[in-house]
Amino acid sequence: MIDEAFLPAILTAPPMTDQQFADFCSEHPDLFFEITSEGELIVMPPNFSLTGVRNREITCQLDRWNAEQSQGIVGDSSTGFVLPNGARRSPDASWTSRDEINKLPPESLQGYWHLCPAFVIELRSHFDRLPALRAKMREYTANGAQLGWMIDPEARTVEVYRPDREPESLTGVDSVSGEGPVAGFVLNLTRVWDPLAD
Repeated sequence: MIDEAFLPAILTAPPMTDQQFADFCSEHPDLFFEITSEGELIVMPPNFSLTGVRNREITCQLDRWNAEQSQGIVGDSSTGFVLPNGARRSPDASWTSRDEINKLPPESLQGYWHLCPAFVIELRSHFDRLPALRAKMREYTANGAQLGWMIDPEARTVEVYRPDREPESLTGVDSVSGEGPVAGFVLNLTRVWDPLAD
């Protein structure tokens, strides 16, 4: 039994196959899990309501843009990936090209995709520690992501991550523009900063 008062938590976990990890997650449906490349199990509580509303806004905007392009697949915060380094991650929003998905073995499509999305977004929640979240963003770009945004609504800041470059910090902006795999996508941050605004 995991006491939510101590979450988020990092535990030691034995090596697990995709099916074993899925079975473990199904035993704790009210919690969210990720596994680092070193085998540490990260246990997270459900999002607070405002974080969920903000995340839905981000995913919906990305999905609307993607519907016009029809070149990729959008994932939400429940979409799990196994990165090349073995970590099991679920970015808050992601975009993966259809070409990369088509390279996967057909029998693997019903499970966790073993790839890193080309574009990832992490939305900082009340529980997220900045050093851990920044390390996760660097992990994405080291494993194949071409672009990543770490959005901190409390600081109204977007940190932009690209492979082999230092992050770029954007503060006080009302939107952020995609590039590379998501060139043309513009995320309007108005309702991310103020989700309850009229």
